Amino acid sequence: MQFGIFTVGDVTTDPTTGRTPSEAERIAAMVAIGEKAEEVGLDVFATGEHHNPPFVPSSPTTLLGYLAARTEHLILSTATTLITTNDPVKIAEDFAMLQHLAGGRVDLMMGRGNTGPVYPWFGKDIRDGIPLAVENYHLLRTLWRERVVDWEGKFRTPLQGFTATPAPLDGTPPFVWHGSIRSPEIAEQAAYYGDGFFHNNIFWNKEHTEQMVRLYRQRYEHYGHGAADQAIVGLGGQVFMAETEAEAKKRFRPYFDNAPVYGHGPSLEDFTELTPLTVGTPEQVIERTLGFADTVGDYQRQLFLMDHAGLPLQTVLEQIEILGREVVPVLRKEFELRRPDHVPSDPPTHTSLVAAGPDSPHHLVEPARARVLAANGGDEQ
Repeated sequence: MQFGIFTVGDVTTDPTTGRTPSEAERIAAMVAIGEKAEEVGLDVFATGEHHNPPFVPSSPTTLLGYLAARTEHLILSTATTLITTNDPVKIAEDFAMLQHLAGGRVDLMMGRGNTGPVYPWFGKDIRDGIPLAVENYHLLRTLWRERVVDWEGKFRTPLQGFTATPAPLDGTPPFVWHGSIRSPEIAEQAAYYGDGFFHNNIFWNKEHTEQMVRLYRQRYEHYGHGAADQAIVGLGGQVFMAETEAEAKKRFRPYFDNAPVYGHGPSLEDFTELTPLTVGTPEQVIERTLGFADTVGDYQRQLFLMDHAGLPLQTVLEQIEILGREVVPVLRKEFELRRPDHVPSDPPTHTSLVAAGPDSPHHLVEPARARVLAANGGDEQ
């Protein structure tokens, strides 16, 4: 199972000191966090994509490319790549270039983001959010899998005889996750292609998360990619740890109360009861995280948000140290003890996808079963 961290890259005033880091400091901190993740043996570092204050990661591949040169083992990913407002041609070329620079240590997560105004900023209409996600991703798959592309759709100008450069490393496109917290259409999209489904459940109760993941699993099996429990699932979460629960809550409460995403809402106690946010001891984090599999089934990737809401860099690095040294080793062991032999322990990687060969389903623009269903007029709803 893969464990890692993700950052949303917010520039937030530290409520305990009144100090606000500069954008340069925040970007440097994200690099330090990625390096620390590798140092303590985590598997994945992921960055969000935002184009508005108080967030700074507007160019994920730039950050990840820099980290690629400073790490050796870390999988470099995104917590959101805006499939709705980015040009699929640019996504195809940027991430293929990153693949080459990182030696294949790359995957990415498609999402629609959580900032409505981003659509008109990039010339799009938010009412087209789901159709944009569907059309743009299909074009992206085509660009990564066909050397010369002739294409016409609704939301961008046609392509005639176009070749995206560079081609994916080893002729093998990156593995893709589809991230959503509320849209069943995105779970359906992930299932249709046999891609991963990531539910960033930091805002939702376990019943909602279970419902979304169950839908994805059922449709994954429907499209012939394998049994429902073999579907590739990832979850998000947030933790803050100390030697005692009381100490952890005392230290984290000012940051929670002023967080730009969920601050000034439910109390820390209510939020930790209703969502996967865990503020307590490392042992409590282990117990709570292991319980996620009781809700969604055995899954393949767990990412934690560690640097949100103005937490100073030194505190974040200390938290990652605890996560990597005390928490993740226990989680790896316990998750694998409960996992059935037929359920994948890890998501696909560049190495495993290359080994599967060019005739594997991953290399198809459309899954074979989906094509058969469409040709036969089968039900795909």
